[in-house]
Amino acid sequence: MKLEVIKTGSGAAGYPVPVLFVHGAWHGAWCWQENFTGYFAERGFDCYSFSMRGHGKSGCEGVFHLSSVDHYVRDLESVVRQIGMEPVLVGHSMGGLVVQRYLMEHGAPAAALMASVPPYGIMGFVLRVARRHPRTFLKFLFTLNPRVAVSTRELVDDLFFSAETAPECVDRCFSEIGTESSRAAIEMMAVRFPRAGKVGDVPVLVLGGEDDKVFTTREVRATARAYGVEPRIFEAMGHDMMLDAGWRDAADVIINWLEEQTDRISRGGTER
Repeated sequence: MKLEVIKTGSGAAGYPVPVLFVHGAWHGAWCWQENFTGYFAERGFDCYSFSMRGHGKSGCEGVFHLSSVDHYVRDLESVVRQIGMEPVLVGHSMGGLVVQRYLMEHGAPAAALMASVPPYGIMGFVLRVARRHPRTFLKFLFTLNPRVAVSTRELVDDLFFSAETAPECVDRCFSEIGTESSRAAIEMMAVRFPRAGKVGDVPVLVLGGEDDKVFTTREVRATARAYGVEPRIFEAMGHDMMLDAGWRDAADVIINWLEEQTDRISRGGTER
């Protein structure tokens, strides 16, 4: 199975290890290419983004809707092996869950969790969709197809973006949005929760947006508490923090935090 992997950077970066960006549900490597990877590369980072199986331009073995969270973790493992060095991991939404479950079995120099699946899963998000978009919720119950939640531009705009985001950005996102595995969605509701207590000694940064309609600031703070850190909450920021109007603010916080970790990462970076 071939996974889409995109490298951005000169190959002679000033930062001691690369950064690997891990997308969320319905997204792919494309969501990082819009702003983040180029911006990070300009600041001296070698960047990788990839699409999990069945997302973006990646292939998929078997029936996509039977793909599990563990399958996505195996995809992440495969890309890390391809890079050949333990990278810093930046996970968004479902990608934050995938990063955390990866860290239960592997190390990393550091990890940033952006609007990540909280410690108790996505049931809160599902109930909010039921209240805000009851017809969409009923369609999901009848079909068990998560694609219905992002089936219109209006839904994508409402769920993923703040009011500050330019319409053209929403248009581009809607044109790229794909489907999501039914099995993975059900697992995130009831089975495959993050397990912060099983993550090793990895520095973790937690970020979220005040206008996020997928995971609330309360849920972001729960993720931060699980790691014993203070979250960074951004005003007027929606769920898609890498695409929203204030994306540069979020990127700068991650970059500055990673620069603070440079000495420790330089001592601890290991070749695979």
